[in-house]
Amino acid sequence: MQARIRRRSAAIVGAAVAVISAGAATIIAAQGANAAAGCEVEYTIVKDWGSGFQADVAITADEPIDGWTLEWDFSGAVSGISAWNVSEQSLNGSRFTASDAGWNGSVASGETREVFGFTANGTAGDITGATVNGVPCGEGDGEQTTEPEPTEPAQDGTPVEEHGKLHVCGAAMCDEQNAPVQLQGVSSMWLHWQSQPYAQNLQALEWMRDNWNLEVLRVAMGVEPEGSYLDDPDRWKSEVETAINNAAAAGTYVIVDFHAHEAHTHQAEAVAFFSDLAERYGHLPNVIWEPYNEPLQVSWSDTVKPYHEAVVAAIREHDPDNIVVLGTPSWSQEVDVAAGDPVAGTNLMYTLHFYSCTHTGWLRDNADTAMDAGLALFVTEWGASAADGGVDGQVCLDEAQLWTDWMAANGISWTAWKLDVGPDSTNLLSEGAPVTGGWDNHLQGHAPFVIEQMD
Repeated sequence: MQARIRRRSAAIVGAAVAVISAGAATIIAAQGANAAAGCEVEYTIVKDWGSGFQADVAITADEPIDGWTLEWDFSGAVSGISAWNVSEQSLNGSRFTASDAGWNGSVASGETREVFGFTANGTAGDITGATVNGVPCGEGDGEQTTEPEPTEPAQDGTPVEEHGKLHVCGAAMCDEQNAPVQLQGVSSMWLHWQSQPYAQNLQALEWMRDNWNLEVLRVAMGVEPEGSYLDDPDRWKSEVETAINNAAAAGTYVIVDFHAHEAHTHQAEAVAFFSDLAERYGHLPNVIWEPYNEPLQVSWSDTVKPYHEAVVAAIREHDPDNIVVLGTPSWSQEVDVAAGDPVAGTNLMYTLHFYSCTHTGWLRDNADTAMDAGLALFVTEWGASAADGGVDGQVCLDEAQLWTDWMAANGISWTAWKLDVGPDSTNLLSEGAPVTGGWDNHLQGHAPFVIEQMD
């Protein structure tokens, strides 16, 4: 079997992105690669935001295909590929390989089937040396295709277009116009434990923005467990970069969460991680840094505060003004303790976490004490469940409503736990939820309540 590959020009797509915002149809060029009859592989650059891009891949078969493996070389420097609807993917140097997920392995004679997509960091340049099931493709002339007009963003613009760069104003958060702002969104699962890369998918992010009114996504990069950041730092930092690039493209805010319970024992790694990302992404108006998810029952002044001082200094060397949210002891509940000995600096907020079946008015009282002392709070994780995330499947919606009313009254921004599939009552999605969004029929647990609160 021979194959032919077409690639839609990144240069023209770049121009088309500007056209999208004006509401016009997108005209995109396609470079072809001629080969004998067999099949055609179409590689489409969906979006290109300079530091990264999203692509879709489709196969048209002249003869039936039962299982496929696609390979090609990227002409530019590409890293951090996150693909969906594949069983295997790899990037060795410039050579990319992906195999079908089983259910999408068959392409009937004469059928065109979109088989997978991905996001990547780097330049959306040309691809060469493409093969389908080991059969190489030749090169040929290009052609023009027309795509339908994409879905427009919300009428008032994206969250970042509306609010711009954020800052701390007293014990609250304000936008670029110095107006108080309360961001509402969701948190990912620990990235290395996700059932699918929901947090790294641009289409899913845009869908949540337009259908859930999501304004902020928290990217919970697991640090300590086996297979997470400390075991594979290049991979997981690259996945975080994909999420940052997606947020820049979608016009949403993104929280970069060093998701750890003992981060103070990995201070050197945290300093290196945040220093590097702040240097490369600190100029963006939509990035929020969260250096320590949930310290355990350790001393604020002797253990957690010195860690924060070191990491904040590393961030501020490159990023002088984006908000940094500081975790507090006892699973980010002791905000009142932190208020007695705060970290020096500007645009610093403090993390408060609650789960409504476990945490009630006493924790809101502690938070009120912290705010009265001048601390600005950000609830970067919460659930309408027990503190274990709802492994029993139960929800406590009356208490959760008290919490969300309290956050609204105090202008406290939040991201709810968690964007993943599973039986826990804090998993927002049910089995079969596609990675690209469209989840109206895939909500479970506290998801309907969370979405209702994103007004």
